[in-house]
Amino acid sequence: MIHISDWKTIDGKEKMSKIEKFEDIKSWQLAREATRIIFDLSSEGRFAKDFTLVNQIRRSSISIMSNIAEGFERGGDKEFVNFLSIAKGSCGEARSQLYIAFDRNYITEAEFSSAYEKLNETGKLIGGFMNYLKKSKLRGSKFK
Repeated sequence: MIHISDWKTIDGKEKMSKIEKFEDIKSWQLAREATRIIFDLSSEGRFAKDFTLVNQIRRSSISIMSNIAEGFERGGDKEFVNFLSIAKGSCGEARSQLYIAFDRNYITEAEFSSAYEKLNETGKLIGGFMNYLKKSKLRGSKFK
């Protein structure tokens, strides 16, 4: 769901804030925070020594922000929705991998909860953005 802070009311109608670059996208900003959290968690203790899981969870978190950026930069609304879908899938992948880290006692319950909530919030925001774009008459910049 898109947070109300991402909307402006003009003449009683809700409008989405203008996004000029991918860094303006709230879900990209949250994905960046989630990626930082994942990198911090996976750099410590026994977790850091599980090279396979570290590589996979880092790649999935990187995929979230990268796919949001790439989809936006392609300039087409349908392409963007497709890349957002991939990013949303990567949110689920990273959350699943967090369970592995938690089950292996690599992270505490508090660390798990913090990272999980950030990824979950990111995924919900991406889903809301996808729904908005699918229903919108807006077209990508390459169609102008």
